[in-house]
Amino acid sequence: MQARTLRIGTRGSPLALAQAHEVRARLMAAHGLPEAAFEIRVYKTTGDVIQDRPLAEVGGKGLFTKEIEEALIAREIDLAVHSMKDMQTVLPDGLAVGAVLKREDVRDAFLSLKYASFAALPEGAVVGTSSLRRQAQVKRLRPDLQVVGFRGNVQTRLKKLADGVADATLLACAGLKRLGMADRITAPIATEEILPAVAQGAIAVEIRGDDAATAEAVAPLDDAATGRCVTAERAFLARLEGSCRTPIAGLAELLGDTLRFRGMVFSVDGERSFDITREGPADTADALGTAAADALIELGAYALLARSF
Repeated sequence: MQARTLRIGTRGSPLALAQAHEVRARLMAAHGLPEAAFEIRVYKTTGDVIQDRPLAEVGGKGLFTKEIEEALIAREIDLAVHSMKDMQTVLPDGLAVGAVLKREDVRDAFLSLKYASFAALPEGAVVGTSSLRRQAQVKRLRPDLQVVGFRGNVQTRLKKLADGVADATLLACAGLKRLGMADRITAPIATEEILPAVAQGAIAVEIRGDDAATAEAVAPLDDAATGRCVTAERAFLARLEGSCRTPIAGLAELLGDTLRFRGMVFSVDGERSFDITREGPADTADALGTAAADALIELGAYALLARSF
Protein backbone atom coordinates (compact mmCIF):
# COMPACT_ATOMS: atom_id res chain seq x y z
CA MET A 1 0.00 0.00 0.00
CA GLN A 2 1.55 3.29 -1.11
CA ALA A 3 2.25 6.14 1.32
CA ARG A 4 -0.83 8.35 0.98
CA THR A 5 -3.69 9.42 3.18
CA LEU A 6 -6.71 7.22 2.57
CA ARG A 7 -9.89 9.28 2.77
CA ILE A 8 -12.91 7.38 4.14
CA GLY A 9 -16.43 8.69 3.54
CA THR A 10 -19.27 7.95 5.96
CA ARG A 11 -22.48 9.25 7.46
CA GLY A 12 -22.21 10.98 10.81
CA SER A 13 -24.50 8.81 12.96
CA PRO A 14 -22.84 6.99 15.88
CA LEU A 15 -23.37 3.64 14.14
CA ALA A 16 -22.00 4.86 10.80
CA LEU A 17 -18.94 6.28 12.53
CA ALA A 18 -18.44 3.04 14.47
CA GLN A 19 -18.46 1.15 11.16
CA ALA A 20 -16.02 3.60 9.56
CA HIS A 21 -13.72 3.26 12.57
CA GLU A 22 -13.92 -0.53 12.27
CA VAL A 23 -12.87 -0.36 8.63
CA ARG A 24 -10.02 2.00 9.51
CA ALA A 25 -8.85 -0.31 12.32
CA ARG A 26 -8.88 -3.32 10.02
CA LEU A 27 -6.92 -1.43 7.35
CA MET A 28 -4.39 -0.31 9.98
CA ALA A 29 -3.94 -3.92 11.11
CA ALA A 30 -3.76 -5.31 7.58
CA HIS A 31 -1.09 -2.87 6.42
CA GLY A 32 0.70 -1.89 9.62
CA LEU A 33 -0.33 1.75 9.25
CA PRO A 34 -0.90 4.43 11.90
CA GLU A 35 -4.25 6.15 12.41
CA ALA A 36 -2.70 9.29 10.90
CA ALA A 37 -2.62 7.52 7.51
CA PHE A 38 -6.40 7.86 7.30
CA GLU A 39 -8.89 10.71 7.19
CA ILE A 40 -12.58 10.17 7.95
CA ARG A 41 -14.91 12.58 6.15
CA VAL A 42 -18.53 12.87 7.26
CA TYR A 43 -21.41 13.51 4.85
CA LYS A 44 -25.06 14.23 5.51
CA THR A 45 -27.29 12.14 3.24
CA THR A 46 -30.84 12.64 2.01
CA GLY A 47 -32.03 10.07 4.54
CA ASP A 48 -30.40 12.06 7.35
CA VAL A 49 -32.01 15.32 6.24
CA ILE A 50 -35.56 14.00 5.87
CA GLN A 51 -36.91 13.61 9.39
CA ASP A 52 -40.48 14.83 9.05
CA ARG A 53 -41.96 11.83 7.22
CA PRO A 54 -41.39 8.10 6.73
CA LEU A 55 -38.69 7.25 4.20
CA ALA A 56 -41.17 4.90 2.51
CA GLU A 57 -42.98 8.04 1.32
CA VAL A 58 -39.79 9.29 -0.33
CA GLY A 59 -39.11 5.98 -2.04
CA GLY A 60 -36.09 4.40 -3.62
CA LYS A 61 -32.84 2.97 -2.38
CA GLY A 62 -29.75 5.05 -1.90
CA LEU A 63 -31.25 7.57 0.53
CA PHE A 64 -28.35 6.96 2.93
CA THR A 65 -25.63 6.56 0.29
CA LYS A 66 -26.21 9.04 -2.56
CA GLU A 67 -24.19 11.99 -1.30
CA ILE A 68 -21.30 9.78 -0.19
CA GLU A 69 -21.24 8.07 -3.58
CA GLU A 70 -21.20 11.46 -5.28
CA ALA A 71 -18.15 12.39 -3.20
CA LEU A 72 -16.51 9.12 -4.24
CA ILE A 73 -17.16 9.78 -7.92
CA ALA A 74 -15.84 13.35 -7.50
CA ARG A 75 -12.65 11.90 -5.95
CA GLU A 76 -13.17 13.75 -2.67
CA ILE A 77 -12.74 10.41 -0.90
CA ASP A 78 -11.06 7.12 -1.77
CA LEU A 79 -13.56 4.72 -0.24
CA ALA A 80 -17.01 4.79 1.32
CA VAL A 81 -18.29 2.72 4.24
CA HIS A 82 -21.96 1.73 4.20
CA SER A 83 -24.39 -0.55 5.94
CA MET A 84 -24.85 -2.80 2.94
CA LYS A 85 -28.61 -3.00 3.43
CA ASP A 86 -28.77 0.73 2.56
CA MET A 87 -27.04 0.30 -0.81
CA GLN A 88 -28.72 0.22 -4.18
CA THR A 89 -28.65 -3.16 -5.88
CA VAL A 90 -27.29 -1.47 -9.01
CA LEU A 91 -24.43 0.85 -8.11
CA PRO A 92 -23.79 4.17 -9.86
CA ASP A 93 -21.59 3.95 -12.95
CA GLY A 94 -17.92 3.72 -12.09
CA LEU A 95 -18.39 2.41 -8.56
CA ALA A 96 -17.86 -1.08 -7.18
CA VAL A 97 -17.92 -3.00 -3.92
CA GLY A 98 -14.28 -3.46 -2.95
CA ALA A 99 -14.89 -5.55 0.16
CA VAL A 100 -17.64 -6.91 2.38
CA LEU A 101 -16.62 -7.38 6.02
CA LYS A 102 -17.45 -10.52 7.96
CA ARG A 103 -21.10 -10.30 8.89
CA GLU A 104 -22.35 -9.53 12.38
CA ASP A 105 -25.49 -11.02 13.98
CA VAL A 106 -28.20 -10.96 11.29
CA ARG A 107 -31.17 -11.08 13.67
CA ASP A 108 -33.56 -8.34 14.65
CA ALA A 109 -33.52 -7.38 18.31
CA PHE A 110 -36.60 -6.92 20.48
CA LEU A 111 -36.23 -3.98 22.88
CA SER A 112 -38.67 -3.14 25.64
CA LEU A 113 -38.54 -1.65 29.12
CA LYS A 114 -41.72 -3.51 30.08
CA TYR A 115 -41.85 -6.92 28.40
CA ALA A 116 -39.37 -9.78 28.14
CA SER A 117 -40.02 -10.84 24.56
CA PHE A 118 -42.08 -10.21 21.45
CA ALA A 119 -44.39 -13.06 22.42
CA ALA A 120 -44.92 -11.50 25.86
CA LEU A 121 -46.44 -8.30 24.46
CA PRO A 122 -50.08 -7.99 25.54
CA GLU A 123 -52.93 -7.38 23.13
CA GLY A 124 -52.98 -3.76 21.99
CA ALA A 125 -49.34 -3.09 22.88
CA VAL A 126 -47.60 -0.47 20.71
CA VAL A 127 -44.57 -1.43 18.63
CA GLY A 128 -42.55 1.40 17.10
CA THR A 129 -40.71 0.84 13.80
CA SER A 130 -40.28 2.78 10.57
CA SER A 131 -39.32 -0.33 8.57
CA LEU A 132 -42.08 -1.61 6.28
CA ARG A 133 -40.47 -5.06 6.46
CA ARG A 134 -40.71 -5.09 10.25
CA GLN A 135 -44.18 -3.53 10.27
CA ALA A 136 -45.51 -6.19 7.90
CA GLN A 137 -44.01 -9.06 9.87
CA VAL A 138 -45.21 -7.71 13.21
CA LYS A 139 -48.74 -7.39 11.81
CA ARG A 140 -48.51 -10.84 10.22
CA LEU A 141 -47.49 -12.50 13.48
CA ARG A 142 -49.50 -10.34 15.87
CA PRO A 143 -52.43 -8.52 14.21
CA ASP A 144 -53.58 -7.59 17.72
CA LEU A 145 -50.66 -5.18 18.17
CA GLN A 146 -50.52 -1.49 17.21
CA VAL A 147 -47.62 -0.35 15.01
CA VAL A 148 -46.44 3.27 14.93
CA GLY A 149 -43.70 5.05 12.95
CA PHE A 150 -40.39 5.26 14.79
CA ARG A 151 -37.51 7.02 12.99
CA GLY A 152 -34.08 8.23 14.06
CA ASN A 153 -30.72 6.72 14.91
CA VAL A 154 -30.33 4.03 17.58
CA GLN A 155 -29.97 6.53 20.43
CA THR A 156 -33.04 8.51 19.31
CA ARG A 157 -35.17 5.39 19.12
CA LEU A 158 -34.06 4.23 22.56
CA LYS A 159 -35.01 7.64 23.96
CA LYS A 160 -38.45 7.40 22.35
CA LEU A 161 -38.86 4.02 23.99
CA ALA A 162 -37.88 5.48 27.36
CA ASP A 163 -40.34 8.35 26.81
CA GLY A 164 -43.20 5.88 26.39
CA VAL A 165 -43.86 6.56 22.71
CA ALA A 166 -44.08 2.78 22.28
CA ASP A 167 -44.01 -0.34 24.43
CA ALA A 168 -41.36 -1.99 22.28
CA THR A 169 -39.24 -1.52 19.18
CA LEU A 170 -37.16 -3.66 16.84
CA LEU A 171 -33.59 -2.84 15.85
CA ALA A 172 -30.77 -4.78 14.22
CA CYS A 173 -28.69 -6.83 16.64
CA ALA A 174 -25.63 -6.03 14.51
CA GLY A 175 -25.90 -2.27 15.00
CA LEU A 176 -26.38 -2.54 18.75
CA LYS A 177 -23.40 -4.86 19.08
CA ARG A 178 -21.16 -2.58 17.00
CA LEU A 179 -22.13 0.31 19.27
CA GLY A 180 -21.26 -1.70 22.36
CA MET A 181 -24.93 -1.72 23.34
CA ALA A 182 -25.68 -5.44 23.23
CA ASP A 183 -26.89 -5.14 26.82
CA ARG A 184 -29.85 -3.09 25.56
CA ILE A 185 -31.20 -6.08 23.63
CA THR A 186 -34.13 -7.48 25.59
CA ALA A 187 -34.28 -10.58 23.40
CA PRO A 188 -32.96 -11.48 19.92
CA ILE A 189 -35.69 -12.61 17.53
CA ALA A 190 -35.04 -15.85 15.64
CA THR A 191 -34.85 -15.50 11.87
CA GLU A 192 -37.53 -18.19 11.61
CA GLU A 193 -39.87 -15.74 13.34
CA ILE A 194 -38.88 -12.43 11.74
CA LEU A 195 -36.73 -12.61 8.61
CA PRO A 196 -34.10 -9.85 8.39
CA ALA A 197 -33.54 -7.27 5.69
CA VAL A 198 -31.38 -8.14 2.72
CA ALA A 199 -27.68 -7.72 3.67
CA GLN A 200 -28.53 -6.90 7.30
CA GLY A 201 -25.42 -7.03 9.48
CA ALA A 202 -22.98 -6.58 6.58
CA ILE A 203 -20.63 -3.62 6.11
CA ALA A 204 -19.62 -2.77 2.54
CA VAL A 205 -16.57 -0.82 1.40
CA GLU A 206 -17.36 0.96 -1.85
CA ILE A 207 -14.60 2.18 -4.18
CA ARG A 208 -14.14 3.54 -7.69
CA GLY A 209 -13.91 0.74 -10.22
CA ASP A 210 -10.76 2.21 -11.79
CA ASP A 211 -8.88 2.71 -8.50
CA ALA A 212 -6.56 -0.29 -8.45
CA ALA A 213 -4.53 1.00 -5.49
CA THR A 214 -7.55 1.30 -3.18
CA ALA A 215 -8.92 -2.01 -4.43
CA GLU A 216 -5.65 -3.67 -3.39
CA ALA A 217 -5.71 -1.88 -0.03
CA VAL A 218 -9.22 -3.00 0.95
CA ALA A 219 -8.98 -6.55 -0.45
CA PRO A 220 -7.74 -8.08 2.85
CA LEU A 221 -10.98 -6.94 4.53
CA ASP A 222 -13.20 -9.01 2.25
CA ASP A 223 -14.97 -12.04 3.72
CA ALA A 224 -15.80 -14.49 0.94
CA ALA A 225 -18.58 -16.29 2.81
CA THR A 226 -20.41 -13.07 3.64
CA GLY A 227 -19.92 -11.91 0.06
CA ARG A 228 -21.63 -14.98 -1.34
CA CYS A 229 -24.55 -14.67 1.05
CA VAL A 230 -25.24 -11.00 0.35
CA THR A 231 -24.81 -11.61 -3.39
CA ALA A 232 -27.73 -14.05 -3.30
CA GLU A 233 -29.82 -11.70 -1.16
CA ARG A 234 -29.15 -8.64 -3.32
CA ALA A 235 -29.90 -10.59 -6.50
CA PHE A 236 -33.27 -11.54 -4.99
CA LEU A 237 -33.98 -7.91 -4.12
CA ALA A 238 -32.84 -6.63 -7.50
CA ARG A 239 -35.07 -9.06 -9.39
CA LEU A 240 -38.07 -7.91 -7.35
CA GLU A 241 -37.05 -4.27 -7.86
CA GLY A 242 -37.19 -3.82 -4.10
CA SER A 243 -36.80 -0.52 -2.32
CA CYS A 244 -37.52 0.90 1.12
CA ARG A 245 -41.14 1.17 -0.06
CA THR A 246 -41.49 -2.58 -0.47
CA PRO A 247 -41.72 -5.10 2.40
CA ILE A 248 -39.11 -7.67 1.34
CA ALA A 249 -36.90 -9.87 3.52
CA GLY A 250 -34.14 -12.29 2.62
CA LEU A 251 -31.38 -14.31 4.23
CA ALA A 252 -28.74 -16.61 2.75
CA GLU A 253 -26.64 -18.95 4.88
CA LEU A 254 -23.55 -20.86 3.82
CA LEU A 255 -23.58 -24.51 4.87
CA GLY A 256 -20.32 -26.02 3.67
CA ASP A 257 -20.41 -25.72 -0.12
CA THR A 258 -24.18 -25.22 -0.13
CA LEU A 259 -25.99 -21.90 0.01
CA ARG A 260 -29.45 -21.93 1.57
CA PHE A 261 -31.64 -18.92 0.82
CA ARG A 262 -35.00 -17.91 2.22
CA GLY A 263 -36.93 -14.92 0.90
CA MET A 264 -40.27 -13.37 1.74
CA VAL A 265 -42.52 -10.69 0.26
CA PHE A 266 -45.38 -9.11 2.22
CA SER A 267 -48.35 -6.87 1.81
CA VAL A 268 -47.90 -3.74 3.94
CA ASP A 269 -50.69 -4.83 6.28
CA GLY A 270 -49.02 -8.22 6.76
CA GLU A 271 -52.19 -10.07 5.79
CA ARG A 272 -50.63 -11.71 2.73
CA SER A 273 -47.13 -13.01 2.10
CA PHE A 274 -45.08 -15.26 -0.14
CA ASP A 275 -42.26 -17.40 1.24
CA ILE A 276 -39.56 -19.21 -0.74
CA THR A 277 -36.61 -21.41 0.21
CA ARG A 278 -33.94 -22.48 -2.26
CA GLU A 279 -30.59 -24.28 -2.00
CA GLY A 280 -27.73 -24.52 -4.45
CA PRO A 281 -23.95 -24.54 -4.87
CA ALA A 282 -22.26 -21.64 -3.12
CA ASP A 283 -20.69 -20.43 -6.36
CA THR A 284 -24.14 -19.86 -7.92
CA ALA A 285 -25.25 -17.22 -5.39
CA ASP A 286 -26.43 -14.67 -7.95
CA ALA A 287 -28.44 -17.22 -9.92
CA LEU A 288 -29.89 -18.70 -6.73
CA GLY A 289 -31.24 -15.35 -5.52
CA THR A 290 -32.63 -14.52 -8.95
CA ALA A 291 -34.33 -17.93 -9.27
CA ALA A 292 -35.94 -17.52 -5.84
CA ALA A 293 -37.35 -14.16 -6.87
CA ASP A 294 -38.62 -15.59 -10.17
CA ALA A 295 -40.46 -18.30 -8.26
CA LEU A 296 -42.22 -15.68 -6.12
CA ILE A 297 -43.06 -13.62 -9.19
CA GLU A 298 -44.77 -16.65 -10.71
CA LEU A 299 -46.81 -16.97 -7.52
CA GLY A 300 -47.97 -13.35 -7.77
CA ALA A 301 -45.40 -11.38 -5.77
CA TYR A 302 -45.50 -8.40 -8.14
CA ALA A 303 -49.20 -7.87 -7.53
CA LEU A 304 -48.58 -8.00 -3.80
CA LEU A 305 -45.71 -5.52 -3.95
CA ALA A 306 -47.79 -3.15 -6.07
CA ARG A 307 -49.92 -2.54 -3.00
CA SER A 308 -46.90 -0.89 -1.37
CA PHE A 309 -46.79 1.98 -3.85
